Amino acid sequence: MAWNDVVDTAVELPVITSFTRLGHDIRSRVDGWEPVGADMSDRTVVLTGPTSGIGRAAAEQLAGLGATLFLVGRDRGRTEATRRELVAATGNDDLHVALADLGDLDAVRSLADELAGYTERIDVLIHNAGALSAERERSPQGIEATVASQVLGPFLLTARLLPQLRRTDGGPPGRVITMSSGGMYAANLTVDQLQMDRGDYRGSEQYARAKRAQVTLNQMWAERVDPDDVVFHSMHPGWSDTPGVEASLPTFRRIMGPLLRSPEQAADTLVWLAAEPPASRSSGEFWLDRRTRPIHKLPMTRRSDTPDRRRRLWESCVSLCDLADSDVPPAR
Repeated sequence: MAWNDVVDTAVELPVITSFTRLGHDIRSRVDGWEPVGADMSDRTVVLTGPTSGIGRAAAEQLAGLGATLFLVGRDRGRTEATRRELVAATGNDDLHVALADLGDLDAVRSLADELAGYTERIDVLIHNAGALSAERERSPQGIEATVASQVLGPFLLTARLLPQLRRTDGGPPGRVITMSSGGMYAANLTVDQLQMDRGDYRGSEQYARAKRAQVTLNQMWAERVDPDDVVFHSMHPGWSDTPGVEASLPTFRRIMGPLLRSPEQAADTLVWLAAEPPASRSSGEFWLDRRTRPIHKLPMTRRSDTPDRRRRLWESCVSLCDLADSDVPPAR
């Protein structure tokens, strides 16, 4: 085993080193990371959740690389302000505002139609939008809001944009990247209890269940779509100091303080997966700090990840998104 692999393994074992800025700093040094420098001036990227935190940091880096960037936000004022700031910071004027609440499936359908009408080719679709809600809320379709916005919305948007993502011209495959969370390591894969009831609702657990489902679906998309056409990757950013963490987990933020990653550090692997060649060489992987990682750390979550639950999760998403079997690729 190479010495940098030994170091990485030692860093990965205790969460406190792996997920904090310590992990980022050590790995970037021992693996000799180069700054992401790919020319993206001929690539079109759709990014959800670009107005703050990791999404905002990723948007600035992608814009700086020259990408044609669609900024998908819920609030017109904030999203347009973000666009103006990015243009001023990077000089890239090829940035576009698209509005949708990813938890509103009707809005997601409209967003997909808008994007498909604007461009015939999407090189990268990044599912980054997400929030941890302390109180249980419901989407316009009556679905628990975390599941609606972080599982079903991305699933529907992916399905509707597959024609734009697929490569039929011999070029590099399209890329779909999902920002998950290390919190999913503590969550079993569940279908029947994916949407927590009001009486049992705990925001952090609901968030973790949704993030577990995201990672599983990422693998299932990869199993169904030819990697020469589209590749699928999910990742977690470690623990970072973002407005979402400040609002949702103030005690955690106060305790961890200086050890939290900056949004730019947390966004590094996301931008790397969007821009650099390694992401096109595999599909269905889960990443942290530019390396693939296992999706299970605990025996209980591994036992929960059965073929039957996977099948039922996929079928549930198809049904709740009101998709026909012909709208999604069959199992290969």
